[in-house]
Amino acid sequence: MAINASYAGREYAPTDPYQVGRAKVRELAAATAATQPVHHDLVAARAAGYTDLVASPTFAVIIAQAAEAQLIEDPDAGIDFSRVVHADERFTHTRPIVAGDEITTVLHVDSITERAGLAMVTTRCELYGDATLSDHVATVRSTLAVRGENA
Repeated sequence: MAINASYAGREYAPTDPYQVGRAKVRELAAATAATQPVHHDLVAARAAGYTDLVASPTFAVIIAQAAEAQLIEDPDAGIDFSRVVHADERFTHTRPIVAGDEITTVLHVDSITERAGLAMVTTRCELYGDATLSDHVATVRSTLAVRGENA
């Protein structure tokens, strides 16, 4: 099945909130060698003016990928995840993500371009720290390269 190009421009409903936990903040910081004390030490984070541990900037991808599952798991989208490679990932933060945040995400399919058996699917996840979508936290832009059956 080919990628459904009509999905370009689609916006999904807001996700259920993702609860940012201290353990996950610490796990990603350790996995990515983010050694700043604000990622690991609650006292240091509070001394720096934060309410809790600060997630490293790439933490946003964990939340974004959960939202992108709406597209990947939609059978009508025509995306075979076994043929997907991440081509690009970009982050723009409005404020840091901290443990205790409840992040609601809105997924946008910005574009779908297909050439020579390769589809490039660009998504944008807008992350908000509230259910009313007024506390913008970050934007995560992802481009997925999806190989066609003959590629």
